[in-house]
Amino acid sequence: MNKNNILLIGFMGVGKGTVARELVKNSNYFSIDTDDLIESIENKKIKKIFAQDGEAYFRALEKKCALWCEENIANTIISTGGGFYRQENLKKIGKVIYLESSFEKIIEALKNAPDSKKKFKKRPLLKDLDEAKKIYKLRIDEYKRVADIVVNVEDWDIKRIVNEILNQIN
Repeated sequence: MNKNNILLIGFMGVGKGTVARELVKNSNYFSIDTDDLIESIENKKIKKIFAQDGEAYFRALEKKCALWCEENIANTIISTGGGFYRQENLKKIGKVIYLESSFEKIIEALKNAPDSKKKFKKRPLLKDLDEAKKIYKLRIDEYKRVADIVVNVEDWDIKRIVNEILNQIN
């Protein structure tokens, strides 16, 4: 069965949630965020899950979330956490779109956001930018490998990004 879902993957802070919200405005899709689902399941913020239970526990929650999405979600744009791309059932959930940008541009955009401090605070892996860049470098080829479509979002406005995605999936 074609679930007609779109999974947005990419490094933390690349704009997956922003792109998902704009896609919803310009399509007949619904939207969910895997990190929001996990926070709901655990009744605590991602940052607290990492601090109290560790990254391995969080990754297990992502797996549970991925299985739930596969079984229960259709016609939905799914914005994912930065490490969600590792789930083995991505292709069973939907079409995978990698939002690509350089590390420097992601950090620059986060720093220039009106709620910059909040954006950094909710991403525990961005506490140490040198470590975060190492993670980024490890992931970029993996993102490309699992993606059905790659959309470069660096220096593009949101309308152009949405149009590009809608053109590529239709």
